Amino acid sequence: MQEKIIILDFGSQTTQLIGRRIRELEIYCEIAPYNKFPHGDKNIKGVILSGSPFSVYDANAFKTDLSNIRGKYPILGICYGAQFTAYIDGGKVESAGTREYGRARLVSFCKENILFKSIKENTQIWMSHGDTIT
Repeated sequence: MQEKIIILDFGSQTTQLIGRRIRELEIYCEIAPYNKFPHGDKNIKGVILSGSPFSVYDANAFKTDLSNIRGKYPILGICYGAQFTAYIDGGKVESAGTREYGRARLVSFCKENILFKSIKENTQIWMSHGDTIT
């Protein structure tokens, strides 16, 4: 069987794009609903938690128990996914005060981190945020 990445979809409008970019790197991935992790699949090598239109504090925000996958797989949280992992670990997620939406440039990041080693400064990105991890 083929090794794969699982993307847990928390309702982001960019989940399909995340999957496409992973596949462009010639890595097989599957998208699953945020609460339907495929337990027992021995070919899973990592998990991505997608963004969401919700705040972690919204009463109707998508939340799930990650205890069965934490420590078993590397997890990358994107937007809401990162905020959710910070929130369940007791971190602080706060309103940014002003929503940020649209095209932007990546200007400050840890270039030594393996996730960013091939990213160039000033790379165009797209953002849609109302909360921030503090």
